[in-house]
Amino acid sequence: MLKGFKDFLLRGNIVDLAVAVVVGTAFTALVASFTSSFINPLLGLVGGGGPKGMTLTIKDQDFTFGAFITAVITFAITAAVVYFFVVVPMKTVQERLAKGKEEAPVAVPEDIQILREIRDQLVAQGRSGGNGQPTIH
Repeated sequence: MLKGFKDFLLRGNIVDLAVAVVVGTAFTALVASFTSSFINPLLGLVGGGGPKGMTLTIKDQDFTFGAFITAVITFAITAAVVYFFVVVPMKTVQERLAKGKEEAPVAVPEDIQILREIRDQLVAQGRSGGNGQPTIH
């Protein structure tokens, strides 16, 4: 039972998934830091109001559409980087590997090979009449 669990954990897909989650989480934190450090201040300048820029306050309720725009930009940056630096290169590698793998020639079973030899001999005998003399049709 433990061997099956060990095989499950060490399967390539599980390890790849774990690595992807860790790297994705770290990268998302990096992009979130970038957007909060650079994009938020830019949106604050565009929307006015300093740090609370692009915020609408109605009856003491803050509607922070600037934060939503920042989240959309964070998502777009993350998705673009994953696509162009992970998906496209992996697709290229898989296509190259697929081209490198040629289908192995199918081995002809021995009985089929013998039947082909018999056929070839019969054809050769039919042309020569069986006695070395050509046949007249």
